[in-house]
Amino acid sequence: MSVVSVVAAADIVAALLFILSLAGLSKHETSRIGLRFGMIGMALALAATVWLAVKGADEALPVVLLFGAITVGAVIGLWRAKIVEMTGMPELIALLHSFVGLAAVAVGWSGHLEHPTYALESLSRIHSAEVAVGVFIGAVTFTGSIVANLKLSARMSSSPLMLPGKNLINLGSLAAFAVLTVVYVSDPGGAVLAVLTVLALGLGWHLVASIGGGDMPVVVSMLNSYSGWAAAASGFLLDNDLLIVTGALVGSSGAYLSYIMCQAMNRSFISVIAGGFGIEAGPAEARDYGEHREITADGAADLLRGARTVVITPGYGMAVAQAQYGVAELTRKLRDKGVEVRFGIHPVAGRLPGHMNVLLAEAKVPYDIVLEMDEINEDFAETDVVLVIGANDTVNPAASEDPTSPIAGMPVLTVWEAENVIVFKRSMASGYAGVQNPLFFRENAAMLFGDAKERVEDILKAL
Repeated sequence: MSVVSVVAAADIVAALLFILSLAGLSKHETSRIGLRFGMIGMALALAATVWLAVKGADEALPVVLLFGAITVGAVIGLWRAKIVEMTGMPELIALLHSFVGLAAVAVGWSGHLEHPTYALESLSRIHSAEVAVGVFIGAVTFTGSIVANLKLSARMSSSPLMLPGKNLINLGSLAAFAVLTVVYVSDPGGAVLAVLTVLALGLGWHLVASIGGGDMPVVVSMLNSYSGWAAAASGFLLDNDLLIVTGALVGSSGAYLSYIMCQAMNRSFISVIAGGFGIEAGPAEARDYGEHREITADGAADLLRGARTVVITPGYGMAVAQAQYGVAELTRKLRDKGVEVRFGIHPVAGRLPGHMNVLLAEAKVPYDIVLEMDEINEDFAETDVVLVIGANDTVNPAASEDPTSPIAGMPVLTVWEAENVIVFKRSMASGYAGVQNPLFFRENAAMLFGDAKERVEDILKAL
């Protein structure tokens, strides 16, 4: 068999492994094997590509540069994977998406500088269109991911950027892209492609900067989709079928996940991916909901000691405090005492889809007691105690009771229906969406202030 045939066969196997990986990652129980399928597929694809490059190289320098790039990337990747905390995973993923976008821009410019000669002019124009589209998607992904990283790491305000006529800016940028693409296809000039690149970089920045913090989990998923389409565009330019297939898988699955999350948040999918198109609301108005009540760890332990049913609703604060291990121990202790303990997970809890599920799985919490919002919401009315650990916007009753709230209509965990609610928080500050939470002032709710990990440990000692 020829080298090309072997590589083609390897690409088919890798593509199948990527599909199996997605299937495995769709369930807790099969997520580990799904991850392994993806790793094996990527290793196979990388090995086949390197082998093809080595076999086809006429000089040693390109091969040396290739292995040098792989080595540098592997060292950086292993280093970042080793030191990153789960709380820093969302911004790291956003940063990785920016690398994919930058690579797509580089591949697009390479396709421009090394424009192949075609027998038919139509094929040459198709190549030019691929260059323009690839550069545009890659540039939007690059700067958009950089902004997402800055927002998620709190190095940039999570509030949406509200420039005058921001919707017209987005629409005008898309119209300008269409015009520039037509001009570039008719006469592939570097100046036109440079203008198109700058336009796309600015649009990517503006799109994500215009999206508020409450929608950032959707943004991360959306950028994941963008990076997939950028990779697919690079695959067309490089004539690499596996890159096209992989990019299409990532792009379509990311887009579908974004759509599901928008439904869970009662957000318009088009509105979010268009940079908050049509959303001109300002910051939420602060209201006086009265006085809040406080509770001690001993008081919380007393409530838990007399409870029959307990539901724990975690949020990003649990990840920040790294309280998942204490929460898992608390769960085991309560279940040993005959208390029914379950977890209620909002679709956008944390800063990343599945963030809370991963944390709980890491702490060895049984999968069968970790339930999604739709599975647990009907049971809150019959629950004795709810522990809200580091969650805020996902348990905010204003979403269903205040039509003027910025999160109005967003489905939330109806924890206030329980007999008792204990809210673990460092302070009375609003959540990531910047919206005040009237739950904290309910008669059946009490605040347990301090570091979530320390307060859980205090409850364990009291028990």
